[in-house]
Amino acid sequence: MKFSRNFKVYYNKVTESIAFYPAIIAVGFLFLSWGMLELDFSTWGKQLKSGTSWISLKDASTARTIVSTVAAAIISLTVFSFSMVMIVLNQAASQMSNRVLTSMIENRFQQMILGFYIGTIVYALFLLSTIRDISSGIYVPALSIYLLILLTVVDIFLFIYFLDYVTQTVKHETVIHRVQNHAMKTMKNWFLDEVVEGFIPGKGIPIDIHLKESGYFQEINQRQLMSLMIENDLYIQIKCPPSSFLLKGFCIAQVYGASHLDEEFKTKISSAINFYSGQPISVNADYGFLHLSEVALKALSPGINDPGTAVLSIHSLAELFLYRMYKQPKSLYRDDQGVLRIQILPLSFKQLFEKCIFPIWHYGKEDSYIQAALLDMLRQLLKGDHQQKYTRYFEKMIRELDRSRKKPWE
Repeated sequence: MKFSRNFKVYYNKVTESIAFYPAIIAVGFLFLSWGMLELDFSTWGKQLKSGTSWISLKDASTARTIVSTVAAAIISLTVFSFSMVMIVLNQAASQMSNRVLTSMIENRFQQMILGFYIGTIVYALFLLSTIRDISSGIYVPALSIYLLILLTVVDIFLFIYFLDYVTQTVKHETVIHRVQNHAMKTMKNWFLDEVVEGFIPGKGIPIDIHLKESGYFQEINQRQLMSLMIENDLYIQIKCPPSSFLLKGFCIAQVYGASHLDEEFKTKISSAINFYSGQPISVNADYGFLHLSEVALKALSPGINDPGTAVLSIHSLAELFLYRMYKQPKSLYRDDQGVLRIQILPLSFKQLFEKCIFPIWHYGKEDSYIQAALLDMLRQLLKGDHQQKYTRYFEKMIRELDRSRKKPWE
């Protein structure tokens, strides 16, 4: 069980790495080079080259020069492109937040471009090793070399586009919009119109499950935990919301329905509750809210002093909160018979709102631009509360903010 949890953690690290797609594409180009060489040295390929003068390349030294020149040029192009990516990441980390680096590293488009560069290099190097000085030019891989030239032209156009793309990527509004979209996508996929109903446990006194080590509670292994609950006719309640940092020895859950649980069974339950570092928005949409809040706080710091970026983050947060107002992450899990077996206490709307907005409120209390943006956000959320679930809450915050904000004539 612990192995499956560790495997999932390492799998996520590998797939989210900046080198994941380039490695896969490079392997694809390796197979492409092998296929082109098979075509080049096949009977049909020999006949095509011998019967068509403009694709016949009979000089092995010329072919070797072309391939080596292309390989060296694309290597330089790749190094420059990687350097640009590193500069962009460093700038984003210093001016916004380290948390946004994950969304930038996971950008599949730039990974695919870098992968195309590396694939061309792999193709050229593999091709270079097959060129031989033979009396008959038919055995020089002319078709493969001409394809390499075509790939080089494509690489040049990709590089030109990549320059423009990277400069657009580093813009604050682009990063903020990407985090917002990622969080919204996760909410639409996993959040429900669900009311967190009272948990009805089984019989007996609850048995506490304590942490063996400190860490961030991320998610549960639903299948594994549900299987344990069904097999032993038990019920479990996770006592804290995902994204919580918990210390060793903390009670993470309570199990109902048994008078006693041995340590081995408690260990099995603990192994079904995933703890690992990082803040993946794809696992927990609340991380997207926190990332945008951190961007706003960093923008309001004296070293950056960029209230415009903070306002952009506030606007994105407003849109996310409007959707989150009547949505909750899935927190109730039932077995095949409809019996409620697992409950996770989610982070409520008010808790998340205060966790994200109050720090911005505090840091921007002397900035009328920030205070006006917060006031406008609250008024719009108030109008968007059609069920009037948070009407009093928003009205109270509007009064407090309007009372405390700095007026230019005072």
